[in-house]
This record gives sequence, structure tokens and C-alpha cells, in this order.
Amino acid sequence: MLVSHGAMVMVIDGARRSLFRNRGTDVAIDLEVVENETKYVENTAALGTDKPGRSFSTTGPGRSAYQSTDFHQAAEDAFAAAAAEQLNGLAQQADLDFIVVAAPRVLGVMRHHYSGDLKKRLAAEIDKDYAGRPAADIAHLLRHHEM
Repeated sequence: MLVSHGAMVMVIDGARRSLFRNRGTDVAIDLEVVENETKYVENTAALGTDKPGRSFSTTGPGRSAYQSTDFHQAAEDAFAAAAAEQLNGLAQQADLDFIVVAAPRVLGVMRHHYSGDLKKRLAAEIDKDYAGRPAADIAHLLRHHEM
């Protein structure tokens, strides 16, 4: 895959996000770290202590429980949405190509938050969990990715 000079590459999972800029050429990818963020998300048991609610049937003695909220997943989804908003802001400021490398679930959440400008400039989406890996591994992935 060819990655244009100056292209922004975001690599993200539910708790780690790295933003890179290609300072190399289309063929010789050289990723420079622009920003790193790690967010510790506690598990659901630590975040929420309430038991799930109960529903009572209006006819008969039947009762059922509501599904409990997964606070951990909700925090990861909010992290992914914030990353998409960051890319939206960058897409408005500069005429650059963007590539997103994300865990499949995170990529699905991010897609709901893409702006029209970002969709136009999005060169590729790769559904791989490469968050936390060094820039050389990500450059290797991009070089060998088939579109």
C-alpha cells in the first residue's frame, strides 16, 4: 500500500491511541510519533456496583431482570469516539490523507463518528489490533497491506 507523504496514521484499541505522521515517501514509509495516549479503564465491577433492575409483568407473577450495563465497554467506546472526533478536527484543518488501524470493534464505533471531511480523506481502514506496537511494525503492516 502506498502511504502519501504527510499522511496521518492513527493506531487505536480500547485503551491506547497513537497518532503518526509519514515523513517518508509513498514507498519508503517513515512514521514519526505525533501523539500517544493511554487510558486505564477499570473493569465493570469496579465502575458500577448496582444490581440490574427488575421488570414486573402486569399480568401474572412473572418477573425478569434487565441486562446489566457494561461500564468498561462504554468507557472504551467513548475513548474511540473521542479519537474519531480528533481525526475530524484534523481533517478540517489540513488537506491530508488519513489511515486508521484499529481493533475491529473500535473501528466499528469510530465509523459512526466520522465527519464528511474525514470520509473524503480516509485512504484506508485496517481492522487489526496493533496498538502499543512500535512504528516499525506499523510501517511494515502498511507496506504489505493489500487494498
